[in-house]
Amino acid sequence: MLELRGKAVAEAHKKILLEKLGALKENNTILSMAIILVGDDKAAAMYAKFMEKTALQIGFGCRRITLPTTATQEEVIGVVQSLNEDPSIHGILPLMPMPSHIHTDAIIDTLAPKKDIDGLTTYNIGRMTCGKPSLVPCTAKACMAILAHYNISVAGKKVVVVGRSQVIGKPVALMVLAQHGTVTICHSRTADLPGTVKDADIVIAAAGKAHMITSDMVKTGAVIIDVGINDLDGTTVGDVDYTNVSKVASAITPVPGGVGSVTTTMMLESVYEAYQLQKAGDIHA
Repeated sequence: MLELRGKAVAEAHKKILLEKLGALKENNTILSMAIILVGDDKAAAMYAKFMEKTALQIGFGCRRITLPTTATQEEVIGVVQSLNEDPSIHGILPLMPMPSHIHTDAIIDTLAPKKDIDGLTTYNIGRMTCGKPSLVPCTAKACMAILAHYNISVAGKKVVVVGRSQVIGKPVALMVLAQHGTVTICHSRTADLPGTVKDADIVIAAAGKAHMITSDMVKTGAVIIDVGINDLDGTTVGDVDYTNVSKVASAITPVPGGVGSVTTTMMLESVYEAYQLQKAGDIHA
């Protein structure tokens, strides 16, 4: 059984990115991103600090904007619009969740698509669906990066995606389809989840339910990409019962140490890609 560890994938991508940033630096171009944090969600605050530290380490500029829980919809939109118009900011990341009175869909679609580094806007989602150059959700991108790094092709394979979220399930299914995989998306109303998963050559689990994928649901030799991050009795686990499924699968990502460890690097790559799209004018909105 091959363990698909994310660290090697992240390091390989980071090495290439550093080379690209070095070339930009020779032309006195420094890329910069902005992180928007609204309210006092502890997990979001921790990720904001981590993302800022990681961005600075690789040589990006990073502006972290923190607004109080009492911030109004108009105030948050105003911050986004200001960043949209700031030529020194190449990527914008609004962190979720935001306070309940904030309509996050409106915030997301205020983002300039050319600076939408997590591929959240309707515009970028539409372009990805059409196969046009776009910025894409970074976790979905991380799944595909892991498969590519370990030379696991999806072409001609039966790929089952468990979960239909806008940030993971749907986009990763589109990415697999673009690479000629045959995709089935499962969700809470799938009639025969075990039987459907059992038929898969590759399973991408992204439902957010601890250990929902068990060994009896997995075909011998299947490849498992576990996107889940769940707390189970104080331990961080994935959507897949790793201990038992790893005895059946030919390859599997661990949790932690798998997809999550690649996602941050994908975010940094997206800042560079956003810069290139802005420079080329491929995304006009």
